[in-house]
Amino acid sequence: MTTTSPSPSAALDYVFGERTPESGATFEVAPGVHWLRMPLPFALDHINLWLLEDGDAWTLVDCGLNHPDTIALWERLAAERLGERPIARLVVTHYHADHVGLAGWHARRWHAPLWMCEGEYLTALALYYETPGHHRGAMFDLFRAHGLDEARIEGMKAFSGAYRRLITELPHTFRRIMPYEELAIGGRIWRVLPGYGHAPEHASLYCATLGVMIAGDMVLPRISTNVSVRPVEPEGNPLARFLESLDRFTALAQDTLVLPSHGLPFRGMHGRIGQLHRHHDERLGELLAACDEPKCARDLVPVLFRRALDDRAWYFAMGECIAHLNYLMHSGQAHRSRDGDGVLRFIAS
Repeated sequence: MTTTSPSPSAALDYVFGERTPESGATFEVAPGVHWLRMPLPFALDHINLWLLEDGDAWTLVDCGLNHPDTIALWERLAAERLGERPIARLVVTHYHADHVGLAGWHARRWHAPLWMCEGEYLTALALYYETPGHHRGAMFDLFRAHGLDEARIEGMKAFSGAYRRLITELPHTFRRIMPYEELAIGGRIWRVLPGYGHAPEHASLYCATLGVMIAGDMVLPRISTNVSVRPVEPEGNPLARFLESLDRFTALAQDTLVLPSHGLPFRGMHGRIGQLHRHHDERLGELLAACDEPKCARDLVPVLFRRALDDRAWYFAMGECIAHLNYLMHSGQAHRSRDGDGVLRFIAS
């Protein structure tokens, strides 16, 4: 994920200021909607999770990472905060490890069913069991095709392929949720809003009665969502899908309370979506200008990311750079060729 700076004309209203839930505690942000924050052992050091009152039980939206610290916090929450209400349903927005990581643990602890979009559930299984097109070697092959050197790939091997360690084994059955399906939770209706590009079938949840959207990773207040090409779909155009998804969210009211997975709850979603469009338009323009002669993604990563990158950051930067280049190719603004060395290169049309 990359940083973007809010513009004065589209300032966001951080409804609760800088206040966040204390470790192991919850914070009610709307009637029946409780915010909790779990640690992540990365540069992005937290994830926001949401407990929804659901009669005499809870529905949990997203689960946190499989990590001893997170499990300890959940046990503390169970003892001190959840009261007599068990977690009766798990709704996971998408397959990334910080969201689905403890779904299997929760399912077994609470005997709770897992609710996910099919594309997300199957992708999580494919990564966990490292099926063809979803193992780390496939990602390295994609990066090689786009010019990444072997020394950098060797550096990536130290941390890549960690998905199996970061999630617990998923239940072998799930309850499929569909785009625009209406879920009854605690006497209120939450509509499933599909989002594409960041993940195959990301599910945000919107409650019109409360004026609240649980956004997952689709609309974040201070960083731009990672949008990367995946090796199982090397010709894909995830950036176009992501931007189209953002436009559909503008049908919601501007004063919708947005509950993101990272950062602070805010109002002003239309302005934030405008910022994200401008951000990607600028990045695409810079890439196109740099493609005055054939260049590969490895050459162009420094155009998008102007800071020093370690091996982990290069991993995500390559995926994002390829996504932007595929967007230019699919829109006819650039052409792609494979030279004698087998590397894919792009040039402005």
